[in-house]
Amino acid sequence: MATDKSKELYNELVRKGFHESLCKEIAYKYLNTDYTATRMLGYLYRITEPSEEQLIDEMIAILEDRDRFRRKRESEEAHSAISRMYREGL
Repeated sequence: MATDKSKELYNELVRKGFHESLCKEIAYKYLNTDYTATRMLGYLYRITEPSEEQLIDEMIAILEDRDRFRRKRESEEAHSAISRMYREGL
């Protein structure tokens, strides 16, 4: 189910003149969370006439940031569990 932000992103992409199938792919498949959709909306509001290449580059950057953040969180949780094990034992 699409979030309100994903719908807003789709509408903004269509308004900017991108092909409908590309808009659906970006808004509903790749940037389908409030966080990622909001990041892309911020980009679209700053750039007046982005090309498809610029749009895709920004989408990839947003997805890479999200993945990096996710891996960082996983690492922090694992480190916390190990520290807890050292303090409290098995």
